[in-house]
Amino acid sequence: MHSNFVEMPTRRDVVKGSGAVLGSTVLAGCASDTSDPPQTEPPQTTGTDRTTTAQSLSAALQPVGEIELDSVPEHIFTDLTHHAGMALAVGRANAVNATWGGDAATQMWNSYLERLDGVSVEWSDLPNSFNPDKELLYELDSDLHLADPAYMTWMDSLTRSDITEIEENVATWFGNTFSNTHGTPPEGWADAYEYYTLWGIFEQVANLFGAGERYRALAEIHTSVLASIKQNRPSPDSRPTAVTFKVVDESLWAYPLNAPGFTYAHTRPLEAREAFPDLSSSRQIDYEILLETDPDVILVAEMMGQEGIEDIRTMFEENPVSQQVSAVTNGRVYAGGVRNQGPIINLFQLEMTAKQLYPDAFGEWPTYTGGPYPDIPDSEQLFDREQVANIINGDF
Repeated sequence: MHSNFVEMPTRRDVVKGSGAVLGSTVLAGCASDTSDPPQTEPPQTTGTDRTTTAQSLSAALQPVGEIELDSVPEHIFTDLTHHAGMALAVGRANAVNATWGGDAATQMWNSYLERLDGVSVEWSDLPNSFNPDKELLYELDSDLHLADPAYMTWMDSLTRSDITEIEENVATWFGNTFSNTHGTPPEGWADAYEYYTLWGIFEQVANLFGAGERYRALAEIHTSVLASIKQNRPSPDSRPTAVTFKVVDESLWAYPLNAPGFTYAHTRPLEAREAFPDLSSSRQIDYEILLETDPDVILVAEMMGQEGIEDIRTMFEENPVSQQVSAVTNGRVYAGGVRNQGPIINLFQLEMTAKQLYPDAFGEWPTYTGGPYPDIPDSEQLFDREQVANIINGDF
């Protein structure tokens, strides 16, 4: 069935050196998603980002290993939100040729980007990258698959041999997804797998695009946001109990706040008290257990830009059990945002979660019913929107 694709000309000239999916070079780095982004020596360049030296276009990230590109990729396949967000952050949103989520994801993206002048994405018409087949990958003819090959085989349509074939005939893979919850990769990948922070992955992606200066500029803002949170959050005994829920047909799936992995990169730094302290991964919770636990704050894993948070609030308010929960009676059921977040969304969601959990310290979070990320007064912003927009646009 695929024989006509196997004979296509190789694009391995784009990738030099040890770019193998079977590569063994390990990036020394974090084993969990810690507070601060990793610190690195600056590359030997000056001024704005350089994209012409071999040094600026090499990077290392497991499970792929170390790769080196001859030029900045012009056509980029991405799998999940965090990888697409890294392409956006280094100013390459227009190079993305496939991503997750279609119209709904694009609406979500632009609801955050509404607050960054001159920054938006037009990804609605792109192929959905969830569970792609080989034909799509050949058709896209990408210069880089910004995707975790282990995650790609976790889905149904690609095998390990398919991953190798696509690397040899189209372009290399580069990405890491199971760092999101420190989950176990599929069989055959565990020996070549490492867990990184969100910003550790972003650093390597930025290096591959010759965008080290952009990374460092954004990482400095990220560090500042974390420092502000650490300095101003209430003392531990004054923090509310909270839980993140994903609501599926009125069923409640609870997630931890402070577990390792970049899924929790916007809640863990706040160090709120876990409503379900023994929870290490998702678990279905019934309404009686919710009332018994009685969290002060409920964060709903709901995408920005959607109207669904109002429906979920109404559901809680109309249910005879959940309407008695403190978070519901006190109006503290919030849209908790995106779990597989990229670096730009992470900045917004750190600010958002700080306000939702600790309004006395960081300012009230406006009642959100859908649409763009709220327009926060300048004095209550945890980061400068213009500065972030300028970095993305290369004006810094």
